[in-house]
Amino acid sequence: AAGMRLPLALCLGLVALATASHSPLQRRVVKEVLEYFHSRSNVHFFFKEQAVEGAVEREDPSGTFVQLRVSLVQTACGKKAPRRHNCRTLENRRKPTCLACYKFDSSDVPKVLDKYQNCGPSHHLAVKEIKQRDEAECRAVEEAGKASDVLYLPGMYAFSKGLPA
Repeated sequence: AAGMRLPLALCLGLVALATASHSPLQRRVVKEVLEYFHSRSNVHFFFKEQAVEGAVEREDPSGTFVQLRVSLVQTACGKKAPRRHNCRTLENRRKPTCLACYKFDSSDVPKVLDKYQNCGPSHHLAVKEIKQRDEAECRAVEEAGKASDVLYLPGMYAFSKGLPA
């Protein structure tokens, strides 16, 4: 039993590391979420990510599922501002939260199989009905790509039966 302790400690250390710096896929989701948020017509200011919370990353044979919440904070810049790294954050303005669920395939440069994003005031996202819908949507995203081999069976079966004997 004594020999079992070290690997566990190592694993825990790795987990702590992973949360400190997000994985490449998580970074990619954060970037996509920011683009999605800024693409909305009612957003006129540039928002920065303030925090990334609740990051989940699960792999299965069909790919990798990533879910996270991004807290945004408004800056003094318009969203078309060229030099965004100099933008002052406005602490007293609205701070929307975005929930994002992405399913990536397992190729070398992972492609998005399916995604779901919802942005709003954090108290809004905490409403039970919205939370339940978000969870259901995310479950559906995670399933993306899993059943692809099953989908074609009925068609293939009908086709092979239709051939002349």
